[in-house]
Amino acid sequence: MGVLLKVAPTLRVVEGSQRELEFTTADFERVRTLMHRHAGIALGEAKRQMVYARLARRLRALGLRRFSDYLALLDAEPDGPEWQAFVNALTTNLTAFFRERHHFELLAQHARARRGRDAPYRVWSAAASTGEEAYSAAMTLAEVYGAASARFEVAGSDIDTQVLQEAARAIYPTDRLENVALPLKKAYCLRGRGRQAGCVRIQPFLAERVRFFRFNLCSERWPKLGPFDAIFCRNVMIYFDADTQRSVLLRLAECLAPDGLLFLGHSENIQHLGTPFVAAGQTAYRLPD
Repeated sequence: MGVLLKVAPTLRVVEGSQRELEFTTADFERVRTLMHRHAGIALGEAKRQMVYARLARRLRALGLRRFSDYLALLDAEPDGPEWQAFVNALTTNLTAFFRERHHFELLAQHARARRGRDAPYRVWSAAASTGEEAYSAAMTLAEVYGAASARFEVAGSDIDTQVLQEAARAIYPTDRLENVALPLKKAYCLRGRGRQAGCVRIQPFLAERVRFFRFNLCSERWPKLGPFDAIFCRNVMIYFDADTQRSVLLRLAECLAPDGLLFLGHSENIQHLGTPFVAAGQTAYRLPD
């Protein structure tokens, strides 16, 4: 990690003893404004070093020495490809298979109660990252409806295009599947061989039930996405301010089936936001009857 030096009126971060990129307080405030405007993410003062470390890679790749020059590049190309690289660099992607296992137990219970319906059971992983959550939901539903069943669908979205590429590949290091029960590994995973040794691939018949697409939860206009029987939007609200949280939750409510479930992260409390959701279990919510 770099050493933080305060030099009025400019804040400079020095990495090692050789490299120095100019990063002013005004630059940081501009980055915060842009991330909130484009992704709804509120970057606190404590994220200053993170912003420097992540965006410094882009500056070096572009041969730039000052953050102000990088921000000017973004301003000059409002629809340019660097905007996606900017967002990708500053989004946090933390996920795991069967994270918060009680949610998948409730998902299975909810899906079993709806096996007699004509419509397929639909799940949306609204911050899918590298796909572990979406594939965990697919394994859960395959156990309910049958491995080769067309009775369920899983959609996964994220604002970060790089992680979506990993999700679509459906290949993971073996140690990433520590939380997957052995019977599920045997049923839905293929052990890698040769160049893929040490990795596991999600079985194609299961992976084809999952589709991934880029989506910004803070977009002004949402396409018609629902209705979904269950929506996972876990550990996302913590990055938004209260107004953005409420706006996103109201949009999610429009995408949820009348008897559907919304799953949030264990540290997210929405009771004070004035949304229509009511508690339906541990960090699980539903719309009122």
